[in-house]
Amino acid sequence: MLIAGFPAGAWGTNCYLVAPAAGEECVIIDPGHQAAQGVEEALAKHRLKPVAVVLTHGHIDHVASVVPVCGAHGVPAWIHPEDRYMMSDPEKALGRSIGQPLMGELAVGEPDDVEELTDGAKLKLAGLEFSVAHAPGHTKGSVTFGMPEAADVPPVFFSGDLLFAGSVGRTDLPGGDHAELLESLGRVCLPLDDSTVVLSGHGPQTTIGRERATNPFLRDVAAGLGADGHAAPRRGM
Repeated sequence: MLIAGFPAGAWGTNCYLVAPAAGEECVIIDPGHQAAQGVEEALAKHRLKPVAVVLTHGHIDHVASVVPVCGAHGVPAWIHPEDRYMMSDPEKALGRSIGQPLMGELAVGEPDDVEELTDGAKLKLAGLEFSVAHAPGHTKGSVTFGMPEAADVPPVFFSGDLLFAGSVGRTDLPGGDHAELLESLGRVCLPLDDSTVVLSGHGPQTTIGRERATNPFLRDVAAGLGADGHAAPRRGM
């Protein structure tokens, strides 16, 4: 399996391209702010053909390049219905007034083809299977994507802004809920095998085993602590 990732834009949002191998079809995850050029470079380097864009949530730092990327390759974008409005109305998602400047001029809106993600769905794209888990807390429509172990490749977990190396996503923006995020951590992350590689929306990769042992939020959830535990830091948007 091939996973090519790079941080993009002002928020350093990780964008990933996932394929069975170089020269094959691929899926693009979270093409955010200023990600379009990096996507094209990765496609050319690995000789990949995109078949879909899938989104962990609707914040502008994860979806800002969806329209140009989908338009350039004629592919659909997949997003949870509770976050779909953010593609066309990013200011509302950030608690801003309509028309207030947001990182200068951004081309926002929906691509021509939008598909909606559902909890428990199995997406079969580019010869790969992604398990979708609805994981609200950072936003109402946040999801994660899991890929099973294959050959000598451990399980892979695209956590979006639910779980980071040593931290979790912020919950102080509209639609955020710290108690929901803790519930999502317990329901979605804790059952995963320690060998699972975590590729998050911001920062370096980690593993579930490392986070289970060292991440204060995941440790609190595992210990049965509720929303009165650690306050969520400001990570991502």
